[in-house]
Amino acid sequence: MDAKAGARERLENRREDLVALSHRIHAHPELGFEEERAAGWLCDDLADAGFEVTRGVGELPTAFVARAGSGPLHVAFCAEYDALPGIGHACGHNMIAAMAVGAASAAACVADDVGLTVSVIGTPAEEGGGGKILLLDRGVFAGVHAAMMVHPAPVDVVEQPFLACAQFEVRYTGKEAHASAFPERGVNAADALTVAQTAIGCLRQHIRQTDRVHGIVTHGGDAPNVVPAHTAAHYIVRARTLGELDEVRDKVVRCFEAGALATGSTLEIKQDHPPYAEVKVDAEIAAAYRRNAVTLGRVLPELGPVLERMAGSTDMGNVSLALPSIHPMIGIESLPAVNHQPEFTAHCATPVADRAVMDGALAMAWTAIDLTRAPAMGTRLRAPR
Repeated sequence: MDAKAGARERLENRREDLVALSHRIHAHPELGFEEERAAGWLCDDLADAGFEVTRGVGELPTAFVARAGSGPLHVAFCAEYDALPGIGHACGHNMIAAMAVGAASAAACVADDVGLTVSVIGTPAEEGGGGKILLLDRGVFAGVHAAMMVHPAPVDVVEQPFLACAQFEVRYTGKEAHASAFPERGVNAADALTVAQTAIGCLRQHIRQTDRVHGIVTHGGDAPNVVPAHTAAHYIVRARTLGELDEVRDKVVRCFEAGALATGSTLEIKQDHPPYAEVKVDAEIAAAYRRNAVTLGRVLPELGPVLERMAGSTDMGNVSLALPSIHPMIGIESLPAVNHQPEFTAHCATPVADRAVMDGALAMAWTAIDLTRAPAMGTRLRAPR
């Protein structure tokens, strides 16, 4: 039997289990670094499928590596499984996890025949914790020649732009006073944040159209009759590349410094984790995925300028700068609902989403097989970096 046919048969035999896995994770959302049930379910499934599973890799309790095959080309499928606060799996990480398991299971059944080593790398806390960056820095991706994952979206996109991204917490400290009787004795930390947000609003005229600045106030004071001595905010800055990110982040930091200067508050800025890098798509792997997706009947619309406006960020970007990678999007017919909306959450456990799980898994498995059939590409991927 042809390797691709064998992979397809294996995946079809696992359809019920994979759909159930996607729905189970969807029904039990867990935040970043707290995905104990999801990680456990994934590890158990992969162990039952014959993978050698190592839990708690990279000193992260909810990270894991599952491996099968012993071929010279090592391909990793990245699984994400963290949810968003309040709106659950509004980015469809339940689907990403199931697709990674499905792709690995399908590829593993022919791995030794075609010359593959197959891994699933369980990567916690994509929604703000930078789990892949930690795993990359701690050597978990060592020996991997190519990495891939597929992410749900309203429509299919093979080469989705992703922006570099930095997240940080801002804290102002002032001094309490009675807001009516003795306001002159207070130092208003809430005013500091107001000045900073106003400055950021003025800054928007002078940043690139591809830059993004957005955030929330996480603490604005404690009582209306007390001058706020403590305020806090959580902000995200994005740009096309890490280099451009440094530039726009410095401008935003100066806006926060302006708030401190204007009010006499003290300012503390704490970066949550290393910045997410832009995604560098490997063109050859992406072309192979595109051919396989089209073969499966996926429709890839021409989005033109709209595509750039769709840009988000992912810690898969850091992986993509370290080794050849792809991060296609797979459509679940959710419009007008889009990622990070509760309506999108509902779309991630439907028959259309279930079909996307199967298509995305098989397209990745077939792409991994294709990499072994192109000697020049295999040589390139295995070359030292």
